[in-house]
Amino acid sequence: MSEPAKKTATYEDLYSIPENMMGEIINGELIVTPRPSPQHMLSTSVLGGKILPPYQFGEGGGPGGWIILVEVEIRWDEQLVVPDLAGWRKERFPKKLEYNWIDVTPDWVCEVLSPSTALRDRTVKKTLYEQHGVKHLWLVDPFHMTLEVLRLESHRWVPAGVFGGHEKARMEPFQEIEIDLGDLWLESG
Repeated sequence: MSEPAKKTATYEDLYSIPENMMGEIINGELIVTPRPSPQHMLSTSVLGGKILPPYQFGEGGGPGGWIILVEVEIRWDEQLVVPDLAGWRKERFPKKLEYNWIDVTPDWVCEVLSPSTALRDRTVKKTLYEQHGVKHLWLVDPFHMTLEVLRLESHRWVPAGVFGGHEKARMEPFQEIEIDLGDLWLESG
């Protein structure tokens, strides 16, 4: 006897998840995860705080020209992902937003890894970002204190650097600023 066919998740299914959870739709499946931990949010907030002023607003002599958003819904057909940070060059960002999601591929995505999401972020979501033409991907691991930078070349990810600990680094596509990675981590002791 065959198993019944699984129902393909829809955007409406997101309304049924508890408020303290986050939902994504990947390959037809509703993926529900807990809200990020304080360590996860620290890494996300610090990166956003360092990138946003020079790149979105041109502060401190920065180049401007970007839109950076936190936990924004990105939709490609039936796929819906919610990266921790996403950035678009202003000329590519939609002029009119009609829905809760954006259907224009970002130029940059940052995923902060947690024990419950690391495998999916490093495999399934990384592949989706590659297939949809995200140009730069950062994978931040607050528990191992590393930041991996990937660049899309010829439709494939290539390593552009791995940084860690308390290193000060300039990472594409935001290499005009130096980021002290030590600011991203909560350390015991």
